[in-house]
Amino acid sequence: MPEHHAHLSRSALTEAKTVRHFRLVMCVFGLLLLAASGAALCMGRFELSPSQVLAVLLPEGWSDTATTRMMDNIVMNVRLPRVFLAMLAGAGLAMSGAAFQALFANPLAAPDTLGVATGASFGAVLGILWGASGMGVQLMSLAAGLSAVALVVVISRIRNTSSILMIILSGMVVGALFSALVSLVKYAADPQDVLPSITFWMMGALTGATRNAVAAGTPMVLIGMAMLWLLRWRLNVTTLPADEAASLGIPVKRIRAAVILAATMITASVVSMCGLIGWVGLLVPHAARMIFGANNRYVLPASMVMGALFMLVIDTAARTVTQSEIPVSILTAVVGAPFFIYLLRRTGGIAG
Repeated sequence: MPEHHAHLSRSALTEAKTVRHFRLVMCVFGLLLLAASGAALCMGRFELSPSQVLAVLLPEGWSDTATTRMMDNIVMNVRLPRVFLAMLAGAGLAMSGAAFQALFANPLAAPDTLGVATGASFGAVLGILWGASGMGVQLMSLAAGLSAVALVVVISRIRNTSSILMIILSGMVVGALFSALVSLVKYAADPQDVLPSITFWMMGALTGATRNAVAAGTPMVLIGMAMLWLLRWRLNVTTLPADEAASLGIPVKRIRAAVILAATMITASVVSMCGLIGWVGLLVPHAARMIFGANNRYVLPASMVMGALFMLVIDTAARTVTQSEIPVSILTAVVGAPFFIYLLRRTGGIAG
């Protein structure tokens, strides 16, 4: 009995130490995110001082700095929606990647594991080909992404059950199918007018971050993120063998379905607003596990904050480093690939 109590005491101390470490690191990342948000609002072709940005954001006598209509338009209608979208997209993709990696017990799983991103891309490029409005492109992208996952579920079901392996293989097949359909749309597009628009959209960009577009896509992302947040405790038990989980009364199938639905909602909505953005959902969860270990109770919230920070920094660099804007996915690959190689070399292929 004394040994048992000593073991419990050590476990409690270890857990308390982990919680303190988690809170400290999250506070640091939160402050960095706040600072990066302020810097992003100031930086651009038309530079603004922090006092000017504050005067626009808090006009009720908080600052004596004079503002103009152009300043108001730049901050409120151009930069603020884009900063918010960058943080939302980064947080959503990182959480989706962390959830998929935990669910499939595969460190290479990403938000597009089930073909969601390629399906959403097909809907978007089809909308561009047909000359749909920005909202129309977004809705078609979202519908196609959800249809891709529905197709994965149908294909993976054998005798009314779906194994993890069948889901992953079905996702690869569906992703390849929609990738071919995207190529077909590009082949049929007008090379002088439509094809350049499709190509730029496929590279990933936040240039279309208007208030209406962000307002339309945000609810589904937030609902998906809230679902993953509530399921972060249960993700730890999805790796148990099916028989053991059943004996403990853990509804693994329901948890799996809820995680897939939540990650699908997030990925399809983000792709519909921003285009294809790679590496965020693969890289950030690895970095989070390096800091906090494999416990999804900590990995998912950390991935959310770190993903938002990573995407905000990348997007700010994309629009300020050169005269012409660099597609976001190019920078995420340029930054992400070397860092991911470093992570692989350091962890031997398994983070955490």
